[in-house]
Amino acid sequence: MKLPTTSTAKTLGDWAYLGIEKHLKKILKQEADVTEDRDPEALHQMRVGMRRLRSAVTGFAPALDLPEAAQEKQIGKFGRTLGKLRDLDVLKEALEKRYKPNLPREEKKVLETALAYLNKRRHKALEQVRETLKDKSYKQFKQSLKAWLEEPQYQAIAQLPIQEVLPDLLLPSVSDFLLHQAWLVATQTEQTEIKPLKNLSHAEVEEQIAIHGVVLHELRKQAKRVRYQMELFTDFYGPTYKAFVQDIQNIQEILGQIQDSLVLAEFLADAIDSETTKQLPTLAEQLAETRYEMWQQWQTLQMRYLNSHIRHSFRSELLLPSKEPIKEEVADSSESVNGVVNLSGV
Repeated sequence: MKLPTTSTAKTLGDWAYLGIEKHLKKILKQEADVTEDRDPEALHQMRVGMRRLRSAVTGFAPALDLPEAAQEKQIGKFGRTLGKLRDLDVLKEALEKRYKPNLPREEKKVLETALAYLNKRRHKALEQVRETLKDKSYKQFKQSLKAWLEEPQYQAIAQLPIQEVLPDLLLPSVSDFLLHQAWLVATQTEQTEIKPLKNLSHAEVEEQIAIHGVVLHELRKQAKRVRYQMELFTDFYGPTYKAFVQDIQNIQEILGQIQDSLVLAEFLADAIDSETTKQLPTLAEQLAETRYEMWQQWQTLQMRYLNSHIRHSFRSELLLPSKEPIKEEVADSSESVNGVVNLSGV
């Protein structure tokens, strides 16, 4: 069997192969550095690779016949183990670089206690990652997927041209995203339009997040799934499609910062055995301010995607892939909050 390349790929199966090959290569490249704990960035890249591999396996599922050891469930298990360690690295970086420099001396001392507690938890999480990467199930995952890449097996649907099936692949996850209940958090109906509540105070925002934080976090996870799937196919769409991908990334990042601040507050409460507001009042105020700022950015995007014209344009864009891949350099998406969809000409 002649294996596909980016220049020869034509079918659904071909593109499934390329996606799996790319992300497995990224995972394996970082493995040694993660095991030796040489650089937090290596862990980040391996976790991202595992997430994207899982997304590819899920997104291309109708076309794939993968070995049992390389199924989505198993990939998710490895990703969660990496994620526990990565989450602690994110917390540590935020505390040391973003918050600690601005704290009064008394709170810095309290924070040192929390950081010592974090380092102990990180050591345990690192050991769990090392055990996982040595485990038989992980070795079987690698070996079976490498073997599959040498002799890939597909379902019959894999032979269809990729352009014919792209809308069918993308629309279900995009529909789940657009129908998520989080879009209606803190909204009101004005005549026939649903709009976000305006000019909420800091206390009112905190109340909304306390009530709806779980729902907003679920939307964030759905946004991540949609983004990863859509990024598999940017070669088949133009600037409007890429702008929608950027919007979804922004939603993921904004809601992620809200969630991260909540997780950070919970961690600190465990670490110092006290409510953050009592021993770390300045830090607690900074976390609340971060949530308030992110809430303003969230409402801008919330209003955009409550607009029926925007939603219709989004769905319509997915129906029109190009007949051939668009040859241009597409930078790998970074975790940033910038750029929004401009649909004035759509």
